[in-house]
Amino acid sequence: MKAAKKPAVATWPRDIYNVFKQVGIRQVAYVPDAGHTQLIKSCHADKSMRAISLTTEEEGVAMLAGSWLGGDRGALLMQSSGVGNCINMLGTIRECRFPLLALVTMRGEWGEFNPWQLPMGQGTPKALENAGVVVQRVNEHALVGETVFAAAMMAFQTNRAVAVLIGQRVVGFKDWSK
Repeated sequence: MKAAKKPAVATWPRDIYNVFKQVGIRQVAYVPDAGHTQLIKSCHADKSMRAISLTTEEEGVAMLAGSWLGGDRGALLMQSSGVGNCINMLGTIRECRFPLLALVTMRGEWGEFNPWQLPMGQGTPKALENAGVVVQRVNEHALVGETVFAAAMMAFQTNRAVAVLIGQRVVGFKDWSK
């Protein structure tokens, strides 16, 4: 049985970009990730946004805290393997009551080929919840935009950390056997 292929051009990154514009995201922190490539390119092309490449994910938590204090809304883009890198920094959100919108492309799930991705991919939701982050998962292309919008509203209206986990079925099956 062959794995279902994702559409040639994924529309969900454009849906997220449109939500960013709608809710006033002006700063986007990211660690380079193939799953977020289209979204990152759109953010870089937008003159009203600053897209900042990070060395590690925890830098993004600090950057977006400063962004919020400076009057801008931001979002953190990362892969599930990077969640473990920012656990300590996530504690500052609960104590300081600033919002964080994180979009996490998942690995270690459906169709994963890399055994190194399994532990953190499987542990990501619980790790985030244990750090006080509200977790919302999306596994269907058509629901990505509205899920990100709902998460953004929750984060920015309640000053909480909210993470949207974009399932590997949305990101796409990686077939390295060819």
